[in-house]
Amino acid sequence: MATDATPNDTPAHGGAQGAADDTFSDWAEALQEQKAAGQGAGEPEQGGPLSGAAPRTFSGPGDPSVQDINMVLDIPVQLSVELGRTKVPIKYILQLAQGSVVELDALAGEPMDVLVNGYLIAQGEVVVVNDKFGIRLTDVVTPSERLRRVSRG
Repeated sequence: MATDATPNDTPAHGGAQGAADDTFSDWAEALQEQKAAGQGAGEPEQGGPLSGAAPRTFSGPGDPSVQDINMVLDIPVQLSVELGRTKVPIKYILQLAQGSVVELDALAGEPMDVLVNGYLIAQGEVVVVNDKFGIRLTDVVTPSERLRRVSRG
């Protein structure tokens, strides 16, 4: 089972951009409250849209390769958090009904896999902020390892 999140800022989604901005601001506010309470003491500074920090731009004086990276920063990708997996025969799937329980291979309390377009980029623990689920990253795959995995697959 996986929970998917994709940006909804395309024109087909109408006012979804405003809703996404509200969600980001809720998360940013919750993270600021957590910092103020001292729960995040000793942790490295985090960036991104949920931290409340301004987005980083990669701009250099007249460097065309830096301008090329700016073009790809707004490309939407699919981010999934995988709870677990299992293999079952088709007859089992056909017997599933409301209230059925499917046993997964992941253990309770085990870190969840964070995938971007199907590639593992991190692992983390589930958190709840303002009645919504999120994930706190506990282990991030290094960029060099990500490139090795992409080139293999």
